[in-house]
Amino acid sequence: MTSLELATAVAKAMDSKKANDIKVLKVEDLTVLTDYFVIGTGQSATQVKALADEVEYQLEQAGVRPQHREGMDARNWILLDYGTVIVHVFYPETRNFYDLEHLWADATPVEIEL
Repeated sequence: MTSLELATAVAKAMDSKKANDIKVLKVEDLTVLTDYFVIGTGQSATQVKALADEVEYQLEQAGVRPQHREGMDARNWILLDYGTVIVHVFYPETRNFYDLEHLWADATPVEIEL
């Protein structure tokens, strides 16, 4: 699975659980950390966890597991690291505070058909 295919699968998994404001940012020319960020928002701590769980479940069905996970207990920002794709699932206030889209403003937005 290519990095873009992985990012697309993540975005679709988040959309299937009604994530808000899903963004895919191509950052491969800006950092050595990853190729893509996928960012989405849940409206409650429960939905944030459900979004992360759904991403993990759907990708696991395709044989892909995260290399690292953070924030599963706090549920205001869950990070799933798939190597070439890093997933950020936010609670609204946390997303506004960290404002990754502004921080990575030089990233290339990628349009994904959901």
